[in-house]
This record gives sequence, C-alpha cells and structure tokens, in this order.
Amino acid sequence: MNARSVLTLALSTTLAASLCTLLPDAATARTLKLQTSSNASHFSLQYLREKWLPKLTTMTEGELEIEFLPIESVVGHRETPEAIQVGILDGDYTATAYFAGTDPAFALMGDLIAGYDSPEQVWNFCQREGGREVLQKLYDEYFPGVHVVACGAYSREAFVSTVPIEKVSDLEGKKIRSPEGLAADVFRRAGAAPVALPASETYGALERRVIDAADNSAYVNNDANGMHKIAKYPIYPGIHSMPTLQLTFNQEVWDSLTDAQRTIIEVWWEAAYMDLTREVRQQDLTLVSRDRADSDLTIIDWPQAERDKFREIATEAWKDFAAGSELAQEAYDTHIAYMKKAGLLSADFGSQ
Repeated sequence: MNARSVLTLALSTTLAASLCTLLPDAATARTLKLQTSSNASHFSLQYLREKWLPKLTTMTEGELEIEFLPIESVVGHRETPEAIQVGILDGDYTATAYFAGTDPAFALMGDLIAGYDSPEQVWNFCQREGGREVLQKLYDEYFPGVHVVACGAYSREAFVSTVPIEKVSDLEGKKIRSPEGLAADVFRRAGAAPVALPASETYGALERRVIDAADNSAYVNNDANGMHKIAKYPIYPGIHSMPTLQLTFNQEVWDSLTDAQRTIIEVWWEAAYMDLTREVRQQDLTLVSRDRADSDLTIIDWPQAERDKFREIATEAWKDFAAGSELAQEAYDTHIAYMKKAGLLSADFGSQ
C-alpha cells in the first residue's frame, strides 16, 4: 500500500470514529419503564407501542425510549405512585381514579362521572384549564417526588353487560365492576352494587357471573379482549365514564432529562394522545356498525332522557365528594369553572 493510500485509510478511519461519537447509538438509548392501566391485549396500548413509542426514539435521535408495561406487571394497580417514588418504576400511564381512596380529589380528577361530552374536553380541562396543576398538588401532598406531565381521556368508555340495561331503573340490584371512588358512589346512588376490580379481572368475573356488567374501557378494547363473547348487551355510547389517565415520572428522572428532551416528551405525548383519541373513536364506530349489522350482540343506546337522569344523580355525588377535603373542593371548583366556560353547565349552576 502506498503512502497516499495509507493516508486516505487513516483519514477515513478517523472520520468514521468521529461520526460514531456524534451520532446516537440505539444500543445506548436510555429506556424509561412506565406501568400502564391497560391489559397487554388492549388496542390502545398496542397502538401507542407500535406507532408512537418509536416516534419518541426518533424525535430524541435515539437518546430516549419509553417502555409501556401492562397493568400489574410490576406492582399492583394502586401501587404505582409508591413504586415511582422509590424508583422501581420511572413513571406510570394509568388511571387517576385508582387512587381515590387516598383523597376524594383523586376521584374527581380521575373521572367526573357523566360530566363531559368528549375526550377533547377532558384534555382541555387537564392541560389548559388548571386540571394538571390540581393533580400535581395532590401528588405533592401524598406522593412527593412524582411529576405530572399530562392528564386526559382518550375515549368515552363503553359498558359491557351480560343482561340488558336500558334505563336508570334497570341498574337496581345489578353487580357492576366499577373503579373505586366517585364512579362506585354514582352507581350505588342509582341502585346498583358496585364491585371494585382491576381491568385484568373483569373478563373472568363476567364469565363466572360474579358481576353482571362492567365499566370497562373503549368499545374497541372490549372487542379486542373478547368481552363481547360473554357480555352480549353492550351500552354504546357509554352512559357515564370518561376516565382520566395520567402520565407521570419520577421527579429525579424528569429533572435528569435535558430541557429539549422534556419538551419533546410533552409535545410528543399531546400528538400521540390526540391521534389515539381519533383512532379509537373511528375503531369504535367501525366495530359498532359491524356488530349492529351482523352479530349476536344487542347494542343499547340510552335515550337522552335517561342519560339526563343519570347525570342528575352524578352531580349530587360530585358535590358530596367535593366536601371531602380542601383539595377535593379545589378540584370540583376547577371542573365547574371550566364547564361553565365551555358551555357544559349553565352560568348559575351551583347557585340554586
């Protein structure tokens, strides 16, 4: 090899080594583990894993990855805040209502039963109208060291049932799987017998007739989980529930990220969540149309008059939960202020 060739080879090797130090290496990407409230088979979880988690890695140029873990894969569904505090988890993407037993404010933040008409309204409340700040106050009070990045809903939940429930009075005596807190209280006021179960146990409970019905996620998730094989009387659109899911991180983990990485996560998550909301709505509508045309399901759509009755029951529960703590009252007041602003409540609501 002549001197010119040796020099060219040396320069090429040096340049390649320099590029390797500058370009992100997927093998060195930092992986953040977050436990979710979804079963592994949920459409929504699969959608985020397949479409949006890779986008985060791309947006951070290979520096960050997030791994979404199914419900109870590391700790119990109500134990994620403590696991985040001590570093067992880097964060969670889970149902805020799971922590209603800690303070009634978590119930009001987790799902204002029968309050909102669309997931977009819940997102606006959380991200633009003070909801996230109230939720952060709750974590600072009870689980310091947990940072709230976002909260919102992606779907108006459907309702699976092994028996026909066509009006409020049909709830009387029915055993219904419901999240702890406000949802359970509203069902109880309507005459039902709420049963607290994690989503992972709902199918078996329906199959064994331990429960008659369940507040259990979007229609597309229920279809994916096989719920409609045993619960032949789904209610769609759902009669009450639009649960808030939170995205949180361990505060030290969050602080260890660069400003750019934190901004990317916030922007990425809003884009992901808005896309998930649209996709789940379309999937729901497609499946409902299919099942109405050709299936052994009886899809029930409550008339507006019955939905209004149920909402009246719910508003009384809101007020009672608000009286449970100072933070619960603040959560309630923040909801009401936004709902009046958005035209969801009359300007004189609460003054009667």
